[in-house]
Amino acid sequence: MLRVYLVQQWYNLSDEGVADAITDSQALRGFVGIDLSREAAPDATTLLQFRHLLEKHELTKKVFGAINGKLSATGLMMREGTIADATLLAAAPSVKNEAQARDPKMHQTRKGNQWYFGMKADIGVDAESGLVHTVVGMAANVADVTPTGAILHDEEKTAYLDAGYTGVEKREELKERDIDCGRSP
Repeated sequence: MLRVYLVQQWYNLSDEGVADAITDSQALRGFVGIDLSREAAPDATTLLQFRHLLEKHELTKKVFGAINGKLSATGLMMREGTIADATLLAAAPSVKNEAQARDPKMHQTRKGNQWYFGMKADIGVDAESGLVHTVVGMAANVADVTPTGAILHDEEKTAYLDAGYTGVEKREELKERDIDCGRSP
């Protein structure tokens, strides 16, 4: 199940999407260790419950840290520069649930002329290798620049940031760091 979760994260797939991808791809089936002649790919409900279990016990950050540790130990994670960006993760704004309410962790925000409801993921990517080293989740209405200190890992010399990070040089948590904050490549 952990390997299925990793495939889901790496390919940005929904619960239904990862089940379909495993069914369709021999390479993914080999990675997750599923032989369709003996067992079925996990269904979307099982994947959702597993993901919630990881979140409940705060294991996603530990898994992510362990993978990054292995990548660093083998020299695959470079630490010279970070590209930071944010992406919106849409959620259904429906109140058709037991509580008859929207998820309190989700908020709405506007991007351009379109409104979105959900969360946001701010992501730090190693500029050299393209490997993700940090993901910070928050409500969609939080400004991109707010979690910049958490996205940068203190070892980079340069941070490549887009317009959403305007004013980062004024952030208290970053004033003492010697990081050149340029534009995204």
